[in-house]
Amino acid sequence: MDTPSTKTTQAQPPVIDIEGLTKSYDQLTVVDHLDLQVERGECFGLLGPNGAGKTTTLRMLLGMTPPDSGVLKVFQQSIPAFSRQIRRQIGVVPQMDNLDPDFSVRENLRTYASYFGLSGRDLEKRITHLLEFARLTHKADALIDMLSGGMKRRLTMARALVNDPQLLILDEPTTGLDPQARQLIWQRLRELRHTGHTLIMTTHYMEEAQRLCDRLAIMDHGKIIVQGTPRELIQQHIEPHVIEINGVGQEKWRAQFKMDESMRFETLGESLFIYAQDEKAIVADLCEFDDVEFIHRRANLEDVFLKMTGRDLRE
Repeated sequence: MDTPSTKTTQAQPPVIDIEGLTKSYDQLTVVDHLDLQVERGECFGLLGPNGAGKTTTLRMLLGMTPPDSGVLKVFQQSIPAFSRQIRRQIGVVPQMDNLDPDFSVRENLRTYASYFGLSGRDLEKRITHLLEFARLTHKADALIDMLSGGMKRRLTMARALVNDPQLLILDEPTTGLDPQARQLIWQRLRELRHTGHTLIMTTHYMEEAQRLCDRLAIMDHGKIIVQGTPRELIQQHIEPHVIEINGVGQEKWRAQFKMDESMRFETLGESLFIYAQDEKAIVADLCEFDDVEFIHRRANLEDVFLKMTGRDLRE
């Protein structure tokens, strides 16, 4: 899978600059001395299992939750001291759509724009552009309850862009969407990245992060455990080949096949996952067993994520 290329933006200060950021609730540290920089014009992914500290980090970044300690700067201005001024330069796509059901699509955009003091002919031109961007021109006068889930998500994204923000924060932007809607949102996010917008996003879809993010960090228990480009993390932290084995003949195959030291394996329920530097011998041997089902694929970001954070469910 192709991944975005990292941009060279070293001459400019980072859009987001975080040092030693810490937040605790009832003696439970949910963000633990976090260090993070997001460069201008890149898409940065903040990944982690439930409870890793991602949402708390975003809330502190938006000035909605005060940090206990550390330095947090957006556009070189301190948060929360300059939160109100900075929020005018930020667009937010929340995890759950919170559109006003009493208003039409166009009225939702117009009302939200009024919070930024926007009105008049220039605003109407921008709304027309955003409706085209979100492919909602034909639904401009429809009430929110008449929209599909994908349409609502696209409108929420359009609304986040109404103030022409330099920084867009997206909290799980495609959760619950069908493949067609997800592909369209991916396309729109790429367009924003290519036009110089800075994006920071959380997602539980590892394919989404691998496709869209220039760089990303994986968090767990409030700490960043790894960060880099998707390609770097895959190359550095996981074997290149994954073989998933199922079927009634699996035990018979395992009894006769000798794994060498370069192979790592995990058992999950009735499935066996083998991670190998060289897959040829394993695949050739598996092909001799008609009652063994297997899938051979290249390692991906989800393999890295599971290796780093474990397979246990997080509630």
